Amino acid sequence: MKIQELMGYELLEKIREKEFTIQDVIEETFKIIDNTEHLLHSFVYLDKDNALNRAKELDKKLKNKRFNSKLCGLPLTVDDGICVKNYPTTCASKILDGYIPPFNATVVDKLIEKESAIFIGSTNMDEFAMGCSTETSCYGPTYNPWNLNYVPGGASGGAGAAVASKQSVFALGSDMGGSIRCTASFCGVVGLKPSIGLVSKFGLASYGNSLEQIGPITKCVKDCALLLQIIAGHDILDPTTLNMKIDNYIDHLEENIENIKIGIPKEFFEVVDDSQVRDSVNRSIKKLENSGFETLEISFPYLEYIVPTYFLIAMSEEASNLAKFDGLRYGKMISESNKDVFDVYSKTRGELLGLEAKRRAMLGSYILTKKYYKDFYIKAQKVRTMIKNEFLSVFNKCNAIICPTMPETAFRIGEYIENPVKMYELNKLTCPANLSGLPALSIPCGFDSKQLPIGLQIIGKHLDEKTILKIGYFLEQNLKIFRKIPTMKK
Repeated sequence: MKIQELMGYELLEKIREKEFTIQDVIEETFKIIDNTEHLLHSFVYLDKDNALNRAKELDKKLKNKRFNSKLCGLPLTVDDGICVKNYPTTCASKILDGYIPPFNATVVDKLIEKESAIFIGSTNMDEFAMGCSTETSCYGPTYNPWNLNYVPGGASGGAGAAVASKQSVFALGSDMGGSIRCTASFCGVVGLKPSIGLVSKFGLASYGNSLEQIGPITKCVKDCALLLQIIAGHDILDPTTLNMKIDNYIDHLEENIENIKIGIPKEFFEVVDDSQVRDSVNRSIKKLENSGFETLEISFPYLEYIVPTYFLIAMSEEASNLAKFDGLRYGKMISESNKDVFDVYSKTRGELLGLEAKRRAMLGSYILTKKYYKDFYIKAQKVRTMIKNEFLSVFNKCNAIICPTMPETAFRIGEYIENPVKMYELNKLTCPANLSGLPALSIPCGFDSKQLPIGLQIIGKHLDEKTILKIGYFLEQNLKIFRKIPTMKK
């Protein structure tokens, strides 16, 4: 098989067996990028020279048997909202143009410094992760590799497009309301939002602190388990991380599937208008039943409250976090705005923040005013507790939940950009996991009549990533579609 046809774990075997050099892999990666980036616009920053130099350096060490790492120089992209030392990190916003962090995010340190992945570039995203189409980026949109007229999902759309098109083997994204899983669904790749507390968020530009999480985007479940194994764990720089023993996720993938009960939430299917999405996910569930998995229908009565609850909390946290980007503490300043501090503040934010960022900043500030704080924010937090408790009740009956990742397949570029409420509604199946802090995995399970990918979501108990990865791996091996490569047609 050619380099671009191999999964990450297969490339690692080939490199260790001396069938390919690390330099071969990096050169092939940039050849693919050179041939496709003008179509996809996955990246906001690329570093070919340093990546090739690093590959040569690691090849020498490997030849002399002077290093043994888990990633052996495989290419990695990092979402533009995750800090990489000495490289631009702008959150796809004009207000952070030119910002270069002096430190790595903890996950970047673990993958690049400790396990020798090679950073090849930063990927495009919705500005400050506010969106699910990668159209709000100040750099312009990313395009779906399966059909260039369609969005790749988001907010981490550049990462999903890069992995799907073989521009990279691994990617890191961030997930605040479904960003990793949305792009995984729309681009036909694997995306995982880990449990809250499992992976450090140090070095992630904060938008919604209680909701967001960093996670892997890969072509297959085994690669996803490999990355999670590395990035999971306690971090003294992030007090929200838990000090606990980390499961060996790869070893669990092929364990016995007996006694696994899967809940099928009827409400999660009833809100999906696209029959092709429902049918594809139901066919996958039938495969699991035929293979010995036990399924049971469950009810989740609070689904109708998910979206308003999520956005009341998310916009409040986003408004609070965006307050520091004012041209004085962080971000560029509009130089002619020197009348007074309020003039600097309003002109800088007015001109350098995008429309969606300003919309959420204003709505969040309104929610947090003294007059409405209790009616909106506090009430939303109470409903959030009800949602968490409902999940606890459901997981007394089953080990995992399966449903569609998104209520539809990818939509056309520009189709929803003028209709933010419609865009918000697309998160109704993904943001429950963010509100409750649960792990959720999206894997491709089929294609619609337009040959756009369909995603299946597996939600698990808190810190039970091993179970959802095991289910995802079993289904992936049975469906046998994860090796398909996009055509990049219009």
